[in-house]
Amino acid sequence: MASPGFWEDNRRAQELIRERAELTRVVTRLSELGRQAQDLGVMLELAQEADDGSLDAEISDGVARLRKELDEFELKVMLSGPHDSKAAILSIHPGAGGTESQDWAQMLMRMYLRWCERNGFKAEVVDLLPGEEAGIKSVTIEVTGEYAYGFLRGEAGVHRLVRISPFDASRRRQTSFASVAVVPEVDDVEVNVREDEIRVDVFRSSGPGGQGVNTADSAVRITHLPTGIVVQCQNERSQLRNRDTAMRILKARLYELAQKKQREELAELTGEKKGIAFGSQIRSYTFHPEQRVKDHRTGVEIGNVEAVMDGEIDPFIKAFLLGVRGSQA
Repeated sequence: MASPGFWEDNRRAQELIRERAELTRVVTRLSELGRQAQDLGVMLELAQEADDGSLDAEISDGVARLRKELDEFELKVMLSGPHDSKAAILSIHPGAGGTESQDWAQMLMRMYLRWCERNGFKAEVVDLLPGEEAGIKSVTIEVTGEYAYGFLRGEAGVHRLVRISPFDASRRRQTSFASVAVVPEVDDVEVNVREDEIRVDVFRSSGPGGQGVNTADSAVRITHLPTGIVVQCQNERSQLRNRDTAMRILKARLYELAQKKQREELAELTGEKKGIAFGSQIRSYTFHPEQRVKDHRTGVEIGNVEAVMDGEIDPFIKAFLLGVRGSQA
């Protein structure tokens, strides 16, 4: 950074500044955890000398707290991808099955919103298309916070639900699917979208039942003509703000499309392309006959389905990150 030509390449300079700031945070945090461990060691020596048990509770609490903080630190150290520190754009789409799958998509939406709330991430629903009877046809959520994309990227894929259908009078067991897509929010410098490549349509925001949220045509739909990608945003009353949000989502999806295209060209599209159906799921949520959630990539199973659906998915996220780290070692 002190070299004379550091600012000649502004983009590279900014990347290095961000990298240095991130490494500084990691080193600082590691030092803090080291000091906590040393303090606990001193306290343990004092407790052994006193031999009266007066410090046992304090030491026990300190060890438990340090273990939790170390687990959180370990996760963040694993998030070293080029976009892991960025915001995430998460989209959910139901598979075939009508109301059943649409209801499942809404259950997943609630699960991720609860996870965000539990972990201090800001989650904003920027586009929501309700189902006719129940559930949702699609939803796009913008998740902001430290390492939002890094934590959520492993959630991309097909999620499978097995339960007794609440929509079936015969109470038969049903299997439903929904797909989750997660892309990072990218910087303007990484994706350039020309005005002549997009079509912008405005329309009136609406919610379930078709009632108008406001009287102005503030919702925005942007179509990227070369790729056919369509994004829309209707959560703000300002047309300008909705357009800005929609453009951010469009750029993120174009960046992800470019990355996928590189991989597909190498494979000549001969790889197995999985649909939102049997055999393609990354995780299964079974409500009946037993209660169990299993991640098919890592083998992690949790028996408390209600807790998982209430946002407790950290064991799945950590196992996936550990698996990715192990495969790269």
